Amino acid sequence: MIKTRICDLIGIEYPIFQGGMAWVSTGELVAAVSESGGLGIIGSGQAPADWLRQEIRKVKAITKKPYGVNVMLMSPFVDEVMQVILEERVPVITTGAGNPGKYVPMLKDVGTKIIPVVASVALAKRLEKAGVDALIAEGTESGGHIGEIGTLPLVPQVVDAVNIPVIAAGGIVDGRGLVAALALGAEGVQMGTRFMCAEECTISPLIKDRILKAKDRATVITGRSTGHPVRCLDNRFTREMDQYEREGMPAEELEKIGVGKLRLAMVEGDVDNGSIMAGQVAGAVKCIEPAAQIIQAIMQSAEQEYERLSARFAERRA
Repeated sequence: MIKTRICDLIGIEYPIFQGGMAWVSTGELVAAVSESGGLGIIGSGQAPADWLRQEIRKVKAITKKPYGVNVMLMSPFVDEVMQVILEERVPVITTGAGNPGKYVPMLKDVGTKIIPVVASVALAKRLEKAGVDALIAEGTESGGHIGEIGTLPLVPQVVDAVNIPVIAAGGIVDGRGLVAALALGAEGVQMGTRFMCAEECTISPLIKDRILKAKDRATVITGRSTGHPVRCLDNRFTREMDQYEREGMPAEELEKIGVGKLRLAMVEGDVDNGSIMAGQVAGAVKCIEPAAQIIQAIMQSAEQEYERLSARFAERRA
């Protein structure tokens, strides 16, 4: 059994986080992941507080195990969302797009564990000083909004720079990725794209089908000129965005075009004109299966990989 500090810190069975993805990580998926021994995380995105409370209560009705909420700190509803988290005593929050420092004391007062996503060593150090409990070091291989450093170089540098647990994210899809992350010094992994094809994930079946048909070079990056690059599956929308950027369209106009495109894809199933945020591992996702089966497969393959490596090293020492 692979158990790490993050399992003890949060009270989960396996060191696997399901990424908090807007319009993807609803209560159904989150509850299934948490009930199966991982950490399910609601993706609050830019949703209002009432929607979040509904999803939290949906999770609570299904499982008594720990779960989390991902808070996008640039959301216009961030203060109201934080109030709901406090009132509902959410066990864990992950954060992105900013520094959660001003919320840390009040969250700690109700026992919430704070685990921000970071894409650089500098931010990791700053957040550790702010008092967060752990960090998610996310490489550029991940889907959605990304940084510039790959997972392989980022994770060990963050691990070496801080004393709190680090979870690796970006480009991880199976047990081999979990073992590799542990070798880099991480205490667990976060996966998003793999869980998009969980049976309990409520996104459009058309989007799941696009992921299953994806190849290794299926993703592209748009929005670099805005300072907020995003990784998505290649489609008509991404090609139009690329054209607009090459023509020099101002960042404000590009951002306006992108409004609502994630929902258009994930909820309405528009595979051509929506933003299908997914990571580079999309090409490695081969089937739709229950969340519990995904987690068990990851852990089983991780243990097999660990045994294989141990046997190889033992042979060399003999």
